[in-house]
Parts: sequence; C-alpha cells; structure tokens
Amino acid sequence: MSSSEDMKRAIQRAREAFQCGTTLSIDFRKRQLKALKRMYEENEAAFCSALAQDLKKPKQEAILLELNLLKDDITYILSRMDDWIKPEKIAPTIMTMFDQPLVYHDPYGVVLVLGAWNYPVQLALLPVSGAIAAGNCVIIKPSEVSPATAETIAKLLPKYLDKECYHVICGGIPETTELLKERFDYIFYTGSTAVGKIVRDAANKNLTPVTLELGGKSPVYIDDSVDMEVAVRRILWGKCINLGQTCIAPDYILCSKQLQDKFVEVARRVLEEWYGTNPKASPDLCRVINEKHVDRLSEYLKEGTVAVGGEVDREQLYIAPTILTDVSPKSKVMTDEIFGPILPIISVESAYEAISFINARDAPLTCYVFSTSSKQQQTFAQQVLSGSMCFNDCVVHFSSE
Repeated sequence: MSSSEDMKRAIQRAREAFQCGTTLSIDFRKRQLKALKRMYEENEAAFCSALAQDLKKPKQEAILLELNLLKDDITYILSRMDDWIKPEKIAPTIMTMFDQPLVYHDPYGVVLVLGAWNYPVQLALLPVSGAIAAGNCVIIKPSEVSPATAETIAKLLPKYLDKECYHVICGGIPETTELLKERFDYIFYTGSTAVGKIVRDAANKNLTPVTLELGGKSPVYIDDSVDMEVAVRRILWGKCINLGQTCIAPDYILCSKQLQDKFVEVARRVLEEWYGTNPKASPDLCRVINEKHVDRLSEYLKEGTVAVGGEVDREQLYIAPTILTDVSPKSKVMTDEIFGPILPIISVESAYEAISFINARDAPLTCYVFSTSSKQQQTFAQQVLSGSMCFNDCVVHFSSE
C-alpha cells in the first residue's frame, strides 16, 4: 500500500521532472521505450507467474495477449515516433497566406493511468508507452484485484525506467480515491462504466481531459450462409480466452432456432475437443478473478436453460464455458455485461429483427456478424451503431494498428 504522503511525493517528483524538461528530449523518450520493451523481454517468466497467480492465465495467453502486444506496440511507436512528433505544416488561410503556420504536438504533463484486472499487465502498461512517446511523466496505478501482477509491475518498473518521471502506486479503492483528488494533466482509465463515471467526475473538477475505456455488451449475429464449424470455433475462442473476462468478448448470440440447435451441437463437441471431458482440469482455461465474480456469474446460470456446461466450483474460482438457451431479453444476463464464460442465445427470425434487437439497447462495444453475404454485412455496418464491428471472426480486430 502507498500512503497519502508517498503518493503526493511521487506526483510532485513527476511534476518537477516534467517542468525541468526531462521528457522533452526525443532521445530520452526512445531510451525509456526501449528500456520498457527490455523489461518485458527479460522478465517474461515473472509476468507469466504473476498472471498465473491472479487468473490462472495459461502461459500462451499471457505471452500472446499481454506481453507480445506490449512489445509490438513499442516497436510500432518507435517506427512512427519521429513523424508523429515533428511539427505539422497546415494550409495557410487568406489571413496567413504569407506565413508558415505550424502545429506543434506538445505533451500534457503528468498523466495518471488506472489499470484493470482482467489483462493486468497490458491494460496498466499499454497506455504508458504512448504517454512516454508523447513526452509525459506517468503515475501508474495497477488494479488491486490482481495483486500479484500489481506487485510485479511495482517491483520491476523502477529498475528500467527513470525513477523521477515514472512511478507505480499500489493499493485499493482508498488509494485510488486519494489519487483522484490530485490534479493531473491527463487521466487514462480502463474498467467499468460505474467507476468510469467517478473518474470523469473527479477529472471535471480540474477540467482534466480523460480517456475512458469502458465495457459494454457485444452481440453476435449468425445467418445460415456460414460454415457453422468455423463460426463456432471463432466465437468460442473469443469467449473462452481469459474465461470470457474480456471487454470485447462475444456477449450473446442472435440467430434462428434452427441455427441455435446446430450451434449448440457443434459447440459441445468443440469444447470437449479443446478442454476434454473435464474442462476444470484443463491447463488452458483461466479462472474467474475472485469469489465475488463467481457469485455474480452463478446467478446468471439461473436465467435460462443450460445447454452446454454450467458447472461451478466457487472454491476453485471456476465456471465452465456455458451456453444458455430459453433466455428472456429482460433478464439480467441480457442487460448486464456478462464478463465471464456464459453465452446466451436469443432466437430471431431475420437480420432485421436482430438489428432491431441490438438497436433497442445501449450501443454495443463491438458487434460481430457471421455472414458470407456482403449485402448483409453492409446492412449491419450501416444500421448498427457500435464501437467497432467485425465480420466472420471475433476479438482479432483489436490488434489492428
């Protein structure tokens, strides 16, 4: 835990370092980014061990969806950084026709990054790379819900990055509350909408700009043109990585009753192929983050017919990949963000009924459309307002640069 005085000192040191111009040097920023990348490369085992402790995250998931993403992001930033930073020439107007107007891209100052527990390395440190590249000092607050990872970040980061410019603050809600009382020049938060509103309200007191990366529901529509074997594998992969604790995981399925029966049949076989007859014993499945979330997810199992899965082991923080049918659109599993391995299916008779169903609710974070018809794809793209849209695949679009 970090005391209030420790936090204030860390923020003050970061502010003094920024005011001294330490981070304005492009060479300094590049050295810090290369050091951060080296931290990931040299401590892969430590990060994988921490993720296994917090989420029982398989090594391949930890590397593919956390560490490799962070390393690739830094590689990309370093390849583009010079172009991003240099002054940008803009077209003169009649008032400036004899001048040479330029836009300079200046850093904000001291940035607060509030990480999330579901991808606790990636979501705490991915924004840090961009903040460093832009010339900011950074205060990093990893999620207390993933304590092993938070401790690992706090232990390793000072060994690689400048100790005056970049600080890690550990702790829970009291520490986050204290941090939000301080003045920052930018805040980046990843997490729930409810906490996002608290962060926004705190930022408003100082008119601090914020980025809020929040959750939401991500529907999947399937029509009868698809290869169901391929569709099921892609949808289940998107649902089962991190045991469904991914903000853009498929949240529910919309399809005809006939396709529902076919989906369930194929899904049962695919899940057994991937995880065996006893998925709880599989080394390839994560665990629910804590008992509170096991209890929350267990309640959803009562809101439909369990067609596949349904096993719960609270002590082991385990819920089997589960498919629910006969679900009411008004049930909590259909109004809450599920954030777990439960996949409800709602029957619809057409794409237009699916679109009406989606649009009658809050705008989706992502919409997944499984159809080989370009006309059908275009209809969804034009008529569904969502944060993103992906055709015939799940989750992979997040890796786009």
